[in-house]
Amino acid sequence: MKQAQVFQFKIVLNQISPTIWRRIIVPSDYTFWDLHVAIQDAMGWQDCHLHEFRIADPRIDSQLSIGIPDKDIVDDPQFLASWEIAIAELISPANSEVIYIYDFGDWWEHTITFEKLSNSEPSIAYPVCVAGERACPPENSGGPLGYQLFVEAMGDPNHESHEQYREWFFGEFDAEKFDPAEVEFDDPLARWDLAIGGQ
Repeated sequence: MKQAQVFQFKIVLNQISPTIWRRIIVPSDYTFWDLHVAIQDAMGWQDCHLHEFRIADPRIDSQLSIGIPDKDIVDDPQFLASWEIAIAELISPANSEVIYIYDFGDWWEHTITFEKLSNSEPSIAYPVCVAGERACPPENSGGPLGYQLFVEAMGDPNHESHEQYREWFFGEFDAEKFDPAEVEFDDPLARWDLAIGGQ
């Protein structure tokens, strides 16, 4: 029997300094929907907005947009259904970079880099987050620029917006806090049933 394999990815949240990043390992038979759920959970997002993967398709020399098609638009050309496309169909050492956008209002853009394909370890339950740094921005914090202002205000009790942001966030925020051991991954099928299956 052929040993199961896994993909290792590094996820970097763009336009933010210091860098917020994660390293995850997922089963090689994942779809882009499964990868979406793993990214959400590893980063710390709440999956309450739309998302999009942008990746080159070397088979047709074109860029694909993968996400959740709008069922109200006949023959919607914008998105391919993420649950219908396996990551192994498109991601390889020769096609190793994917752009992942979450929340089309705040526009959180991530660069997903395929680092390696390896054999799975029987003792590990995949997916798993093996490394990363810094906390995920709060939902609806205004994108990279809004988040920068949020961090500045929360870190300075004398900032004119400190109390306003503290009340909005319901407490303190530690931008440096992240522990990969605390990441818990949801079942992608259960998430799909909740988000898509009942429509």
